[in-house]
Amino acid sequence: MPKPLTFAVPKGRILDEALPLMARAGVVPETEFHDKKSRALSFDCENSDMRLIRVRAFDVATFVAHGAAQVGIVGSDVVEEFNYSDLYAPVDLDIGHCRLSVAEPVGEEGGALPSHLRIASKYPNLTRRHFEKLGVQAEVVKLNGAMELAPSLGLSSRIVDLVSTGRTLKENGLVETSRILDISARLIVNRAALKTDERVGALVEAFRALVSEKAAA
Repeated sequence: MPKPLTFAVPKGRILDEALPLMARAGVVPETEFHDKKSRALSFDCENSDMRLIRVRAFDVATFVAHGAAQVGIVGSDVVEEFNYSDLYAPVDLDIGHCRLSVAEPVGEEGGALPSHLRIASKYPNLTRRHFEKLGVQAEVVKLNGAMELAPSLGLSSRIVDLVSTGRTLKENGLVETSRILDISARLIVNRAALKTDERVGALVEAFRALVSEKAAA
């Protein structure tokens, strides 16, 4: 018997949008997966030699890139931030839409950029690359949450974070000043697994067909 195929999914909004698509592709987690009281991280799938692992979004990319999981779903922001050579993102799932943007305090936007900026973000690589193109050296203070507090507390002059409606920025006295990346969820696979395990290729084709069907509807 072949080893179970491991499919990594992120906690949160992307997962909620991905589950119906996954079900149509034959990836249906066991009942315990939906139990909010369960502390399990690994789950069997119905009628399948597949298991799901539910981890943080950034960890989805790491598990797949290193071959601990063969397939996963994650935002394109994570794919771009890590840029793992062993990771391949063959399908844009057209869900989980948002953007990665620069924001700064209201009233301070505009004007010439200085040669050096301190910026709070959990995306140090994408942040540095963006500001390098503008001729600015970005000192990135890495935070995993509560990014919006950083400017008001003097930790940074700007933030780089995910934006959907912009409401959180507004409530914290910030304004979006530039967009770095438009984001959507991607199906990701381990390159070696795609070459050696036909089940991975079959999943890629199943998701690709579902996205094409949705686009044509």
